[in-house]
Amino acid sequence: MKVSQIAAKAIVRVFFVLLLMALIPFVKGDDTHLSHLYLMPKNMWTLAFPILLIIGFVALLVICSLKKYQKADLNWLLVLNTFILMAYAATLYFRIYQLTR
Repeated sequence: MKVSQIAAKAIVRVFFVLLLMALIPFVKGDDTHLSHLYLMPKNMWTLAFPILLIIGFVALLVICSLKKYQKADLNWLLVLNTFILMAYAATLYFRIYQLTR
């Protein structure tokens, strides 16, 4: 069970560090290339799964934090959810980066 605690805490910290690093271009001050960026999905249902993924991440993070990372199955679910969320965020970040350059 100790391995799941370390994995869950480490992957959540890596996720937050990557999220902060991804926000650097947006808060840098030069937002002229971002002012003409409009992201509009063709079908609004395509946003359902990313929203569920984010809600699941927040829920698992809160549950694991309240239980002090003592439940191994919840820890591994948090690790899996965070990996998938990082992959989705990376693809979204690179797509926005391509649109702005």
